[in-house]
Amino acid sequence: MSAHSLQDRAAGALLGAFIGDALALGPHWYYNLDELHATYGEWIIDYTTPKPGHYHAGLKAGQSSQAGILLLLTLRSLVECGGYDEADFCRCMDTDFFPLIDGTPMNGPGGYTSQSIREAWRKRVGLGLPWGKVGGNADTTEAAERILAIAIRYALRPKELASAVARNTALTQTDGTVMAMTVAFGAALGMLVEGHTFDGNLSGKLMTRVKSGELPFHTVTSGKLQAPRSGESEAPTAENFPSPDALLTQSFIALAAVDPDIRIEPAWKVSLVYGMPCAVYHQFPAAYYLAARFADDFESAVLHAVNGGGQNQARAILTGALVGAQTGLSGIPKRFLDGLENNRELLQLAGRLAAQIVAAG
Repeated sequence: MSAHSLQDRAAGALLGAFIGDALALGPHWYYNLDELHATYGEWIIDYTTPKPGHYHAGLKAGQSSQAGILLLLTLRSLVECGGYDEADFCRCMDTDFFPLIDGTPMNGPGGYTSQSIREAWRKRVGLGLPWGKVGGNADTTEAAERILAIAIRYALRPKELASAVARNTALTQTDGTVMAMTVAFGAALGMLVEGHTFDGNLSGKLMTRVKSGELPFHTVTSGKLQAPRSGESEAPTAENFPSPDALLTQSFIALAAVDPDIRIEPAWKVSLVYGMPCAVYHQFPAAYYLAARFADDFESAVLHAVNGGGQNQARAILTGALVGAQTGLSGIPKRFLDGLENNRELLQLAGRLAAQIVAAG
């Protein structure tokens, strides 16, 4: 178990995500690495201002993208309600966020609106459909970027974590595989906040929670993925994801990250190994690799995530949360906190959420 306190780890995960988002604001979505280096130099080390004509143009170094804004909306709702209140979250989306966008990509707070949020806006505002009917099939990490706060809040209650994360994800993303991978990411993050390490044993611990009924994944294998014993095979239920494989990815990648015969050098090239685009099957593995390789080095983890180009914002948000949970807030360099816009509010909200985790037990 991590030596950092629960509250330190929870705050580290939250601030780590906000920092990762803001660090990638300027160099976001440069798929041509030569162009990225020509624009921002060979190695980005701090917050940068987006260039005119590029994504997020008009924003300043240290500010949040729309992903960070939605994470903040979720965090505020959790803190004010004492936990996940879906009605309040939807109310905040209706009254505080949707009026600020118009359903087009390059508009609204944060400078860019993702595919699934545009679709939800079109169905909710344009067509007047109720929540629960506005989700789309985008395969991005859009929901994963905001459910980070929910996963952290319920880190000590995995069954509630899985339920709240799944329900919140389904509001904007309905693809079953995306939902399973998002819940698995949230479950892994919760384990790190709880105090576990991102290593080769993490998936086994997650699978133990599947067997106990705490995580909603179907599995018929016995221990260590051996054949099921007689009488154990049953059909997946409507309440369970059909496969536990999304919970097994973490440890395989963690083992690869420390295997001396498997090297990705420099580590930012993980973006080339797993892919630079936006989909969950590119983003989660890259974040897992960096979280395992730099478990005690927040700066290296997030900077390699940012310098990998492509959809580096999602990669850095996810990595920042995973590594921040391991280093704790106390392990995040001060310059990243000082340069983050609204850092006082974010630190206060993180502290209040962390206190709720402890109080709820």
